[in-house]
Amino acid sequence: MIYLDSAATTIQKPPAVGCAVLRTMRYASSPGRGGHAFAMRAAETVYAARETAAKLFNVDDPAKVVFTFNATHGLNIAINSLIKDGDTALISGWEHNSVLRPLVANRARLIIAEAGMDREKTLEAFDTALNEKPKLCAVNHVSNVTGFVLPVYEIAEKCKSAGVPLIIDASQSAGAFKLDFTKLGADFIAMPGHKGLYGPQGTGLLLVKNGAEPLLFGGSGSSSALPNMPEELPDRLEAGTHNTAGIAGLAKGMAFVMREGEDNILRRERELAYRAAAGLAAIRRARVYAPDRKDGSGVISLGIEGLSPEEAGQRFSDMGIALRAGLHCSPLAHKTLGTFPEGTVRLSVSAFTNAREIDAFLSAAEDIARTTGRK
Repeated sequence: MIYLDSAATTIQKPPAVGCAVLRTMRYASSPGRGGHAFAMRAAETVYAARETAAKLFNVDDPAKVVFTFNATHGLNIAINSLIKDGDTALISGWEHNSVLRPLVANRARLIIAEAGMDREKTLEAFDTALNEKPKLCAVNHVSNVTGFVLPVYEIAEKCKSAGVPLIIDASQSAGAFKLDFTKLGADFIAMPGHKGLYGPQGTGLLLVKNGAEPLLFGGSGSSSALPNMPEELPDRLEAGTHNTAGIAGLAKGMAFVMREGEDNILRRERELAYRAAAGLAAIRRARVYAPDRKDGSGVISLGIEGLSPEEAGQRFSDMGIALRAGLHCSPLAHKTLGTFPEGTVRLSVSAFTNAREIDAFLSAAEDIARTTGRK
């Protein structure tokens, strides 16, 4: 099977990731839950991973690196820390349900800075919307539908000038784009461990500028006499036993990213995605949804005339190619793109994807388009 669904989960991992998971499962227990060798080894493993993340994302204090179960977990912490019932929230037109649903659950009034796949118009839309003084701004760094890269550094400057707290969803950018937490000055950056950071599922990071409100309450391995969660980070946000084995694997995934370099990973992923986009553009009955190359990443969407996204996705699967079809948990993005409610077929690559796999995909797409179509 040719795997082209890395925007959901990267299947291919550096070998060290799996080795670290297995070793930690055997030789480490729970950090902060004892002074014996197994507990201390777990504590050292978790702290070393925290230090690695702080170095990768330029966080001035490893305590500001909070381990989560995934990006959704981190985004819920961030949103619930900043917004109250009925507050106004500013978002882009590319947000995932991990941002949209927590805001709706808080009955937030939404301002959508919708500008399609146009960098300058996006900045203008945020400029206008920030005049309404929202309580928070949440921005998807890279669209999980089209790969469009939003200008987060410029948006961060605008939010800072307007005094509006900023949340960045780095689900599709962490590991391929340089994310400088200190330079951005965002209040929160959330990301999963199982995508561009090449860690196991069930892992994630939330980078926290100042403080935050707990989403979960329980044991923290510290300050056990208190009836409330501790005030200090990261304990305040890490209730319950850590996924120590997963975190160990995540640390090796982040180390891989640091060795390869985000710029190199992005260059290769972008080349492959746009090899696919260019090939699709030459296929009759195929449609490509992607920004200009300079504003893109390793993600594109496509459609085949005469087939629903699900039918096209199944045809590809039958030919041994794994893609994702539908709305990709991002109905708002599809409304922006004009593909709601049907959705698209999504192709997404990783550092382990190669040109031969893209060419095999294009051959399959040409065959599907040739044998299908409106009568």
